Amino acid sequence: MMHTIRRLLHREIFTAVVYVTLGFLALFAFFDFVDQLASVGRPNMPGYQIPQAALYVLLLVPSHLYELLPITVLIGTIYVMTRLAQSSEFTILRTSGLGPWRALRMLLAAGFTFALLTFVIGDYLTPWADRTGQLLRAHYQGRILTVGQTGAWLREREPYAQYGVNVGSLAPDGSMRDVRIFEFDNQSSLVSMMQAPVARFTDDEAWLLENVERTEFNAGGAQLSRIERTTVPVFRWPTAISAEMISAAVLKPDRMSAVDLFQYIRHLKANAQSAERYEIEFWKKVFYPLSCLVMVMMALPFAYLHFRSEGISLYVFGGVMAGISFFFLNNMFGYIGELQRWTPWITAAAPGFIFMMISLGAFGWLVLRR
Repeated sequence: MMHTIRRLLHREIFTAVVYVTLGFLALFAFFDFVDQLASVGRPNMPGYQIPQAALYVLLLVPSHLYELLPITVLIGTIYVMTRLAQSSEFTILRTSGLGPWRALRMLLAAGFTFALLTFVIGDYLTPWADRTGQLLRAHYQGRILTVGQTGAWLREREPYAQYGVNVGSLAPDGSMRDVRIFEFDNQSSLVSMMQAPVARFTDDEAWLLENVERTEFNAGGAQLSRIERTTVPVFRWPTAISAEMISAAVLKPDRMSAVDLFQYIRHLKANAQSAERYEIEFWKKVFYPLSCLVMVMMALPFAYLHFRSEGISLYVFGGVMAGISFFFLNNMFGYIGELQRWTPWITAAAPGFIFMMISLGAFGWLVLRR
């Protein structure tokens, strides 16, 4: 009997969540496509036409799906619970032995499936789709521009020297453009500077710089203050700064996988750089899929509301507002936590914890006490 009830609930919930998710994705895709129409046929992007814009919008779908899944899980589950309560089906299920805790376990099982799906989409599909979309636009735009006017800045420490690296932009083929490397000794004195219009990644933790202009300061020793300039066609620079780290400095950190974020955080800390922003994003990657469990917990009390004549539209609207409030609260805590220097994992877990307490309170009041 319980196996049949579990299959019934899971089938209804999965169907409702799929329909709600498709509706939201269609809406977001429409807005994205309208936004891309402004770039179609522009002089600086002559090959960017309707098919290319549609493909780029399609590549944005995984990121929207990752952000929407907890919200659509909440809305879809609320819809199913209120519909079962309105038709008295849930009352029949209760008389068949479906107690509150057993119902909660069934919903959590469905929520775990959605949490696992959210993790896979956010950690594997979204980074690939976002990177592919960026390269697609870069193919017609000419290059991927970096954040800010001065490009991306990174730092690397070695036992014998320190390096400050500036990358102007990334090209569609994955190479770097307008690269500058500043070398400092352990006394923070500038030793040399290299400039290269193009640099490429190699497979052995090194960069291959082309047409390098190298400037060395005090080349003849500390007693001879002179500057020596040389030009090298190709220069191999050993470094632990990988392509993922450059992408992290250029692209949005929320589009990175958890593994890439973790490696980039280690690099920043090893070079005495602030990593709070990326730590918050890393912990959000950890806790965000778990919010699907919180959402199904919030939906369960709706099944114990006693109503016959009222429609379910009001409750579904409440689910929409609760989902939107969770989305904004999650983003707001990220910004506030970074500004106030809160502990990263607490900042990332706070929205889910707040909604979980609300869910437990509603569960205790509507289900156990009534």
